[in-house]
Amino acid sequence: MPPKLKVDLAPSTMKELKDTLWKAADKLRGSMDASQYKDVILGLVFLKYVSDAFEERRGIIQAELEADGLAEEQIALLIDDVDEYTGHGVFWVPARARWGYLAENAKGLDAIDGAEPKSIGLLIDEAMDLIMADNKSLAATLPRIYNRDNVDQRRLGELLDLFNSARFTGMGAGRARDLLGEVYEYFLEKFAKAEGKRGGEFYTPAGVVRVLVEVLEPHSGRVYDPACGSGGMFVQTEKFLDAHNEDRTAISVYGQELNERTWRMAKMNLAIHGLNANLASRWGDTFARDQHPDMQADYIMANPPFNIKDWARSESDPRWKYGVPPAGNANYAWIQHIISKLAPGGSAGVVMANGSMSSNSGGEGDIRAQLVEADLVSCMVALPTQLFRSTGIPVCTWFFAKDKTAGSRGSVDRTGQVLFIDARNLGYMVDRAERALSDDDIAKIANTYHAWRGTASAVEAGLTYDDEAGFCYSATLAEIKVADYALTPGRYVGAAEVEDDGEPIEEKVARLSKQLFAQFEESERLAAVVREQLGRVS
Repeated sequence: MPPKLKVDLAPSTMKELKDTLWKAADKLRGSMDASQYKDVILGLVFLKYVSDAFEERRGIIQAELEADGLAEEQIALLIDDVDEYTGHGVFWVPARARWGYLAENAKGLDAIDGAEPKSIGLLIDEAMDLIMADNKSLAATLPRIYNRDNVDQRRLGELLDLFNSARFTGMGAGRARDLLGEVYEYFLEKFAKAEGKRGGEFYTPAGVVRVLVEVLEPHSGRVYDPACGSGGMFVQTEKFLDAHNEDRTAISVYGQELNERTWRMAKMNLAIHGLNANLASRWGDTFARDQHPDMQADYIMANPPFNIKDWARSESDPRWKYGVPPAGNANYAWIQHIISKLAPGGSAGVVMANGSMSSNSGGEGDIRAQLVEADLVSCMVALPTQLFRSTGIPVCTWFFAKDKTAGSRGSVDRTGQVLFIDARNLGYMVDRAERALSDDDIAKIANTYHAWRGTASAVEAGLTYDDEAGFCYSATLAEIKVADYALTPGRYVGAAEVEDDGEPIEEKVARLSKQLFAQFEESERLAAVVREQLGRVS
């Protein structure tokens, strides 16, 4: 029998625990395709989550029945009432699908009484079937890929042991499930980095998502993402509510996703985070068939795929209120779809390729002019390069608002104005290939917008807005029209002011000239030395 996988199960930090689990999971990869490997691991995390949630609820029911003085026999009859679980937002998990049962049989089941032996992979596949059969909202969602030939059953069993033994926290099952959510997100990020460009199809860097969330401040209402990937926008919204000690049920989540496997990931991700999301009954193309046709959203956050050349285009589509997008680029199709889904007073944040801010090809310039003149654009943010490991395309964020007058979304009337923020100099390098935004960077962008708009959070913090050369500028529609409706922040914010050092200009020129001539002389001296040395060699 091969030696068991030895892993420190009590890391000192959550990061160490996530790293430990990742390294252990990575040993399972073998000959598997990267995307299949992703499904295997994320499915296991989800299975651990539903089982933890079930056992926590079971413990609560047990305690309540005991407090009522019921005997063990009575408790045994009542504790398996399915409604007592599903009515509290907990998935029903049949006995042979529970983590404890699978962990006990992590090496598989031997042949007993003429029954066929079962590998741990087959047991997990059967567990997925049982859970989907008893929870209709999970139908066709969970992966059934654990008993395939290219899945190393020994390592799969070891990984199950590891997840079973790792204690995420001693603070109760609820907190443990929150940390399982963190593990799921961490794995998504690691998979996105490992898959490169393909990773961008399901994962948006957390810092970029937080810019959208922190600017929009979605406290309540309908939140929508028409290209939701693995659900990162919704997860960050939940974290925003938690950070403000607000009820996560104050939001209703709606999304659509084109890719089947990504749609499955999103369903699992949101379930782990306790978010009841309407991601439609199946995956689908937002342009070909809007699966939320009558829904009007209070907040929309999206990172749609950039510069799509092959998309389901219909010139008669009523969504193209401001102009028909070109066949060779779907950027303005996404923008207009998003605007069409905004409720009165709604606002949206969209990640786009930088070219969208100034392109005039295929009528895009005319559409942009119409959007500006309709006073829908509230803020443009140019982001730093290298935020996306999956693409080298520079990106920006568009923010839209159906109503910029003074009201519940801001005390300052910004009708006929657009805020431009040039954030290209923010961020720090994580490694040679990737840049990230710090908490302070995100706060600087969000606070600038809130001060400009006069939101409740800005008023509470005592923030006031002023143009800052090189960083932000509030432009009128007339100014934007003069710039031929280009929305690139660098055109408006100007250059950062250089601090005056107090040295008179004449003295500075004389000093710098003297330094320059001295450097010329030193350069000539060194050149003579080099020529002399070369002469000796020859």
